[in-house]
Amino acid sequence: MANLKSLAKDTAIYGLSSIVGRFLNYLLVPLYTAKLSAESGGYGVITNMYAYTALLLVILTYGMETTFFRFANKEGEDPQRVYSTILISVGATSAAFVALVLAFIGPLSAFMGYADHPSYVWVMAMTVAIDAFQCIPFAYLRYMKRPVKFAALKLLFIVVNIALNLFCFIALPHITGRPTDVGYAFYINLACTASITLCFRRELTGFGYVFDRRLMGRMLSYGWPVLVLGIAGILNQTADKILFPYIYDAPDAHQQLGIYGAASKVAMVMAMITQAFRYAYEPFVFGKSRDSDNRDTYARAMKFFVIFTLMAFLVVVGYIGLLKFIIARDYWGGLRVVPIVMAAEIMMGIYFNLSFWYKLTDRTVWGAWFSGAGCVVLIAVNVVFVPRYGYMACAWAGVAGYATAMLLSFFVGQRYYPISYPLGRIFSYVALAAVLYAGMAQANARLPLAAALAVNTALIAVFVAYTIWRDLPLGALPVVGRRLARGKETDNDNTQDNK
Repeated sequence: MANLKSLAKDTAIYGLSSIVGRFLNYLLVPLYTAKLSAESGGYGVITNMYAYTALLLVILTYGMETTFFRFANKEGEDPQRVYSTILISVGATSAAFVALVLAFIGPLSAFMGYADHPSYVWVMAMTVAIDAFQCIPFAYLRYMKRPVKFAALKLLFIVVNIALNLFCFIALPHITGRPTDVGYAFYINLACTASITLCFRRELTGFGYVFDRRLMGRMLSYGWPVLVLGIAGILNQTADKILFPYIYDAPDAHQQLGIYGAASKVAMVMAMITQAFRYAYEPFVFGKSRDSDNRDTYARAMKFFVIFTLMAFLVVVGYIGLLKFIIARDYWGGLRVVPIVMAAEIMMGIYFNLSFWYKLTDRTVWGAWFSGAGCVVLIAVNVVFVPRYGYMACAWAGVAGYATAMLLSFFVGQRYYPISYPLGRIFSYVALAAVLYAGMAQANARLPLAAALAVNTALIAVFVAYTIWRDLPLGALPVVGRRLARGKETDNDNTQDNK
């Protein structure tokens, strides 16, 4: 239980940077959708470009983030030597990537559909290269159990990013008398990303840089399946946004992509929870891999992950009538994808939890197969159905892809690294959430906003009450539990006095 409390504490701190940061970042969604109308396709450009950068970030880190945790915790390895070798490697490949993009900027920007705006491409290339390098010192902070600095740097980036965007998209047009070009979003991102690097002075200095070729060879051998896994995994999140302009053969492709991208932002609370959990869970699992009770802990962590992501799902659906104001009114038509995208995010989170069996047993090639299969399914659904059904097919393709990877990982994992997950208990929560969701959907469709919010709040309370009854007794809660314990001690003392 102490291990789970430590995991919960770190998750809370990482979650502060992730959830609060993403919430603050949501300020950019109403800003962009207000200043870039759906008809202009400007937000579609942002959605498309950031999908490319997400994929490139995985490629440029080539599994070294996970590899660092594995080798830094291995017996007989020098963590500082591991860190130094990975820093040099990722830094060199990131610099080489920028050089290649600049050398072929003309044909590359034309291929991506931005021949008239090559600066979009090279600016984002430089940004993602710096971001890839920063992933390693950020991983080092997690390894050293320094979540406060991790969270502070993440929040600093977001606050500065928001401030500059507010200036450029609101104040600057009044000063210049001209509307702000969408490219300013990319220039600001580059400036903020580069400035954060200066905050890693302690993590990048004070030790001798050593590149161990043999160690790097062993780490690449471990990490290449993680790279394939990461590429397949990120394609499950971004392939629809990359492919959409190519396969949705219509003049309003960027407009429709912008609507889908903006509506999907409402569902991203699920990605926040998954990311916060991942930041704490990855070093926790590798650090605990030699304990005798690790499998039981993994099973319980899975159960609570499912519980809290389902709760988040219900909260978003229940208050969608308010959350829709995050985006401009001309983007509201895409809100029907929100429950579908969140369901896909839950499956992705479960798959991430399941993935540790092959990372701990050094069978990472299995992860490449699972994510690859899911990616093939997702791309196939997009290619076949997007021309007919538009962005709705993108949302359902995510569900199909993640479900494929999740089920494959579970069944194969039970053979090589069996874990007794409490499936009955987990399915009871899924069934209850499905019933409550059906009630919320009816309330949102048939009732005025105030009445729908009241009904949905009551339904969320039902889920919370069930959780407390089955798996989270009041005595286990941090504040309430202590008060109950003190009250019990007082009652015992009074009983003794009476005797």
